[in-house]
Amino acid sequence: MISSGSTLLTQPALQDLAAPDGVCFGCGSAHPSGLHIKSYWDPGNEFLICHHTPKPEFNGWPGLVYGGLLAMLIDCHSNWTAMANHYRAEGRDTGTLPRVDCVTAQLNISYLKPTPMGVELTLKARVEGDIARKTRVVCEVWAGDVMTAKADSIFVRVDAQKLASAAHSAS
Repeated sequence: MISSGSTLLTQPALQDLAAPDGVCFGCGSAHPSGLHIKSYWDPGNEFLICHHTPKPEFNGWPGLVYGGLLAMLIDCHSNWTAMANHYRAEGRDTGTLPRVDCVTAQLNISYLKPTPMGVELTLKARVEGDIARKTRVVCEVWAGDVMTAKADSIFVRVDAQKLASAAHSAS
């Protein structure tokens, strides 16, 4: 379990440092109607933390958060955890060039308890094991003092331009 502790989010978000032009619906700073989640190092620099309060349109069952939203939050925040750790492993500040990009290879989520609407969620993620081209990230979702979901996922470092080119030529 990732220790909580108080969080003073005074530094800029990693998304704003490394990808201010990002258009991902979940974490893109430049997406016109996205969630704009923000990820920060915790005060002890051990894990990344994100706070998000779901809007009413993300209701699943009455009074509960839609599981797909939790998956999106986990996916984006975990990916930023992998990328931030790549920068750190290379002894570089987040956002320095060349840019670090990762994509999701595997997203494994366990929904442990219902996640209530109207509560600020806290996501805490850390890299488990070595930083390599494939990086394992563990992410927890907390609603107050209750862990409602936990993910154990794999992210792969990529050249984003080559990836986009390959995707568009695959038809």
